[in-house]
Amino acid sequence: VQLQAFGGGLMQAGGSLRLSCAASGFTFSLYRMGWFRQAPGKEREFVAAVSTSGGSTYYAESVKGRFTISRDNAKNTVDLQMDSLKPEDTAVYYCAASLPGTTTWEYWGRGTQVTVSS
Repeated sequence: VQLQAFGGGLMQAGGSLRLSCAASGFTFSLYRMGWFRQAPGKEREFVAAVSTSGGSTYYAESVKGRFTISRDNAKNTVDLQMDSLKPEDTAVYYCAASLPGTTTWEYWGRGTQVTVSS
């Protein structure tokens, strides 16, 4: 199983970044996909999730209206479009996979750094 996240980088406040996560080694279309982040000195927190079909999405209040999660089951990828970035969005972002009906995120990627300067 592999979740490879990429697309992070340095961006000024107000800018946009798009993260992508490529999955392999499991049946991607059967899993909910999510993005989490961890800032220095803080706990890892939920950012967004998308259902197996892509028809339902969920967001943390802190990113609602600014971030958009989407998936492509044909390509086994999940993306996170991040707009109107703020310095407080600075963190390592991780993609993860979870089976519907469970509370455990079973598979995790290594993470990609996003830094937003003010």
